Amino acid sequence: MKTPFLTRNLVLLFLFAVNFLIAQESSDEQKYAPEGWHNYDRTKQMYNGVSTAEAYALLEGKESETVIVAVIDSGVDVDHEDLQGSIWVNEDEVPGNGIDDDKNGYVDDVNGWNFLGPVKEDTYEVTRLFVKYHKIFGDKTAEEISRGERQEYELYEKLKRELDNQLAKNREQYAMIDNFYQVYTKALRLIRAYLDTKEITLEDLNSLNSPDRKVAGARDILKYGFEMNVTEELLFKQREHFRVIVEYGYNVDFDPRHLVGDDFEDVYQKFYGDNNVSGFASHGTQVAGVIAAQRNNGIGINGIADNVKIMVLRAVPDGDERDKDVANAIIYAVDNGADIINMSFGKRFSPRKEAVDKAIAYADSKGVLMIHASGNDSKDVDVTSNFPTKYYSDTKKYAKGWLEIGASSWEKEDNFVATFSNYGKKMVDVFAPGVAIHTTSPDNEYDSVDGTSFACPVTAGVAAMLMSYFPNLTSTEVRDIILQSAVDFKDLEVNKPVDHDKEAETTKFGDLSATGGIVNAYEAVKLAASVTMGKRD
Repeated sequence: MKTPFLTRNLVLLFLFAVNFLIAQESSDEQKYAPEGWHNYDRTKQMYNGVSTAEAYALLEGKESETVIVAVIDSGVDVDHEDLQGSIWVNEDEVPGNGIDDDKNGYVDDVNGWNFLGPVKEDTYEVTRLFVKYHKIFGDKTAEEISRGERQEYELYEKLKRELDNQLAKNREQYAMIDNFYQVYTKALRLIRAYLDTKEITLEDLNSLNSPDRKVAGARDILKYGFEMNVTEELLFKQREHFRVIVEYGYNVDFDPRHLVGDDFEDVYQKFYGDNNVSGFASHGTQVAGVIAAQRNNGIGINGIADNVKIMVLRAVPDGDERDKDVANAIIYAVDNGADIINMSFGKRFSPRKEAVDKAIAYADSKGVLMIHASGNDSKDVDVTSNFPTKYYSDTKKYAKGWLEIGASSWEKEDNFVATFSNYGKKMVDVFAPGVAIHTTSPDNEYDSVDGTSFACPVTAGVAAMLMSYFPNLTSTEVRDIILQSAVDFKDLEVNKPVDHDKEAETTKFGDLSATGGIVNAYEAVKLAASVTMGKRD
């Protein structure tokens, strides 16, 4: 006997899965957040945005200088309609002539550089480290391990446990979401055929009465999808998210690095990759738009900074970035004139941290401000690693020109903090809006996105504004102004980010970062004006 199209149990299971998807992709905050709220003012619009318009009111009539922000990410769609005029151009390079005109080692690097070549997906660092140590310890028992190997063997066992656990969990989630994607799209095809239309509205579903149980079941699934803001696109996106994790991220048999063409073991090698900075550019385009989408041009969105150029550095695949690429991207940014480096990425392991440390120290010595996302694991990064960091490996020294950013939400106390955001009284400096951020997306599209990945460019945009209108400020002064002018919520009792399978907790907002504050452009401009006046005196 054929299985019915939809049983009551399957409906219930589907609804459970949809709720899971909502929790993973877009919290309740995102569904109802005002578009562009991250630019709002807390007193005028009653949302804890960064008061962008109010900052520009203070700056009216004041001249600005162009600031270069290097975006180390997946790439940026440099042809996006709302980024025209906001992309850095290497004036010393003749486009397309195949010659390194400016003699910087990178041929035709007109808008930046791509350190990944054609690579889109890559593994996670835990997978790479497991593969490395498995070659050494895979055939050995615990009794065969020498005293000198004990520490590395214990790391190998830890890596194996984490890899096995993560792979099993994500395979289960992928299978579930794939199943319900199939159910949803089957329901969609059935109703489209029944109504003879591609575009289905909630009104269509509410007025649909059919004695056919298949049609009625499909209708109920789609109605619930409308109510929960679930779409075919959302389900597909989530299915792809878990498919990439399973098929690439935790796949010990996958290694695309040979496609780049470098000697990967030589961590200090330079001048590999190509000049295609727009490949696989979804995340980087979203980041760039938050900072630099053209303001008041009548299309799209308003970025935060109004006189800024985005230098595009492609070094972040679908998977973990590699230390070598991060180090080289930082060095390229410094050598080619970047004032700020936006780093909306991170990972738990950094096996060649010494190379990244040297690059960070180099940027710090040249007065470049580095802004880094704290991560999206709901973890305390005072105790759980999230690389890169401002702290150097073998010393207590750290980069002075560094900001570590957590993500805040648009809601009040119960959802004040983004549920996914990492936090840390020592490691995280300040929070910024990172939920339901409306921004640019490739191919002249726009999207609403979540993540500390977007709190980071919100902060970078404010920093660029300060550097542009107060060019005599140093990078460390800009850093200090952002921190000192952050709106103080230290004593506010807020939600504490926790894993989805744990009970909700509350805490003082001041326990989640060094400042207990949220970045604010208006307050930062006021303080910058005061500091600049003091320097003149």
